[in-house]
Amino acid sequence: MKDLLSVLRDWEAVIGLEVHTELTTLNSKMFCSCPVEFGAAPNTHVCPVCLGLPGALPVPNKAAIESIVLAGLATNCDIEKQTMFYRKNYFYPDMSRNLQVTQGPVAFCMRGHLDVEVSGIAAKERQFYEGATLLDEQTGAYVAHINITRIHMEEDAGKLIHVGGTDGRISGASYSLVDYNRIGTPLIELVTEPDLRTPEEARLFLQKLRQTYLTLGISDCSMEEGSLRCDGNVSLRPRGVKEFGTKTELKNMNSFKNLHDGLAYEICRQAEVLESGGTVRQETRHWEPAEKRTFSMRVKETADDYRYFPDPDLAPFDLSDEFIQQVRARLPELPDAKKRRFIDAFGLAPDVAGSLAGDVAMAAFFDAAMSERPVLLAKPVANLLLNEVAAYLNASDVSLAEVRLTPLGLSELAGLLLEEYISSKQAKQVLTLMAESGEAPLQIIEKHGMKQVSDTGAIDALVAEILAANPDKVVEYQGGKTGLIGFFVGQVMQATKGQGNPKLINELLHKHLDG
Repeated sequence: MKDLLSVLRDWEAVIGLEVHTELTTLNSKMFCSCPVEFGAAPNTHVCPVCLGLPGALPVPNKAAIESIVLAGLATNCDIEKQTMFYRKNYFYPDMSRNLQVTQGPVAFCMRGHLDVEVSGIAAKERQFYEGATLLDEQTGAYVAHINITRIHMEEDAGKLIHVGGTDGRISGASYSLVDYNRIGTPLIELVTEPDLRTPEEARLFLQKLRQTYLTLGISDCSMEEGSLRCDGNVSLRPRGVKEFGTKTELKNMNSFKNLHDGLAYEICRQAEVLESGGTVRQETRHWEPAEKRTFSMRVKETADDYRYFPDPDLAPFDLSDEFIQQVRARLPELPDAKKRRFIDAFGLAPDVAGSLAGDVAMAAFFDAAMSERPVLLAKPVANLLLNEVAAYLNASDVSLAEVRLTPLGLSELAGLLLEEYISSKQAKQVLTLMAESGEAPLQIIEKHGMKQVSDTGAIDALVAEILAANPDKVVEYQGGKTGLIGFFVGQVMQATKGQGNPKLINELLHKHLDG
């Protein structure tokens, strides 16, 4: 199969996304009081309403409406005051009523957009198109303006468990079980315009949307647990042609990598079909990561197949200006604004500021650590958070909230590093002990005798002693074997029991060896 870059030289990919997000921070389902709990025993969180039993009437969840309005405001959408729910009819065992409550032509949130900064591989994957703003001519970095058609509210379906097949797939299964716990969970679906042009662009868009929703606090956005899922619609057209090609849909991408790889494969597959004189069918396909290919699932349904009609049990919504303003007042500082503040207020590099701003817990910890602290601490604090703290959390499989490290302790450690009171290697050890004990850095350093030796006179004497003990290696170094500097540094560090200031040791060694 052809590689992606060669395909994109001849063909333009047209990509649109449908992002499904469960509002997992709510205490109850969309139209009843049943709790939403991932991993609960099957069919224990159900009632006549979510099971759709005769005579059971739904009551809309106000908090869910507030959440979708928050999502719309954060993605620059117009909030529609007058909307209503519809019924989407289809037969499938995970929908006990054979219908899903969703929204019709007018959703709560319409006509929004998100801007995505794109660089690196994505800049190579595509040529610029109308709406993309060039940031850097040298690197090709640009801003892609991705329009959002709508964000609508609907209820989730249940879960089918296929027994006896491979990896839980229906193929080869002996029978299927149904868990209705998830049915009725509040779900919002964001639909983009077909404005994306590369798989990497799609991945970056989904990452930014996830960061936005996490900042809003409306979902845990766990792709592993299925609370954030993405469908990708993709078609090809020859460069310069305006008409769209026939699209295929990739269903339920559950990771950023799967979204990128699935779209990349499908672009190359469609190019091969078209270049061989074939026709692309409009269908739904499944991405299989293990085999790195897509498989046809079913011919794509059209809107007519679902027989939409207004839900007779739910009255139309009429959102007031007061309600919308109350929700707007709850908007937190969003990732883009936070990134800009970190750059302007603290002088952080754009990539560092972006990494911090995109992580809600890290950003809050950074702000707390820098509260009433000098700006010069910002860079070492940010570096400690993004490198040493992140590495510790990953290795320990814990969250920032679960460790005993405090923002004040981290800023004190950054100050000690800045003053060269301890080395970067010692800082890692101190940080681990701080996270486990909650003790202050100075307390740990004194207890374990970890203070960095920066006495110029003492280190200079050790350097002279080491060089005198290794005259042959001094001759080799001065004869051009400069890599031996590492040997000398190691000897001095060993003599100081690992507490010598590496920077000072290097300076003094070069002074003696290079004259």
